[in-house]
Amino acid sequence: MPKRFVVAASEFPDLPRFPVGFELAEALTAAAGDLHATGSPGDTMNTAVALAVRLLPEAEHAGISEIQRGGRLRSLAWTDETVRFAAEPRQGGHTPHPDWERLWTTPVVRTDDSEADGGGSVLSGLGLRSTLSLRLRADRRRLTVLTAYARKPQAFDEDATRIGRLFTAHVSLALDSATVREQLTEAMRTRDLIGQATGILMERLNIDAGGAFESLVKASQRENVKLRDLARRIVDANSGTGGRGVTER
Repeated sequence: MPKRFVVAASEFPDLPRFPVGFELAEALTAAAGDLHATGSPGDTMNTAVALAVRLLPEAEHAGISEIQRGGRLRSLAWTDETVRFAAEPRQGGHTPHPDWERLWTTPVVRTDDSEADGGGSVLSGLGLRSTLSLRLRADRRRLTVLTAYARKPQAFDEDATRIGRLFTAHVSLALDSATVREQLTEAMRTRDLIGQATGILMERLNIDAGGAFESLVKASQRENVKLRDLARRIVDANSGTGGRGVTER
């Protein structure tokens, strides 16, 4: 099962109820529709960063990054290369923005002015003065963070933070749905592929379905290859596209 996303409506009961017809509610509803219309988690995140710039007051750029325990970072989506460089300031992307470390214990972190301590940071060097970082999901090993950036200091206030938390709840739900869909699709493809490989082995080795599947599993373990990858190799070899099959039980 996919990891559950941690940002949910119950996390911010202090947020005000918006009146019926309020334009923010309408904008978030439209954004939710766009997010749930995506076909994969990657598409969902790309849509999310574009929407973040449109929805969050003062936001000019946005990106989504994954931070692992120990500081290793990977950019997952970004509106432009400036944001990608801001998220990965050193070669290899091993040093995330220091404020992000706080997201292990709090869902939101704001940087009011990257030049406040002398302007020596990567953000200030890129002309990015303010950030609003919102935790999308977390487990013991990694964080997924959506960050909005602005070129003026103190760009993100409490209103922007509230809107950001509402928006990330929608992003989290859409990511959850996209992940489930992707896993189900992959499971169906894997099942069909393994079924084809089993049928090929039944014919080639003159054995029943149980024996063919057991042979496939043993070969997977012996060659240290994932079952679906070995099945694909067998199917490809049988169709004349190359690769090695299972020749011994």
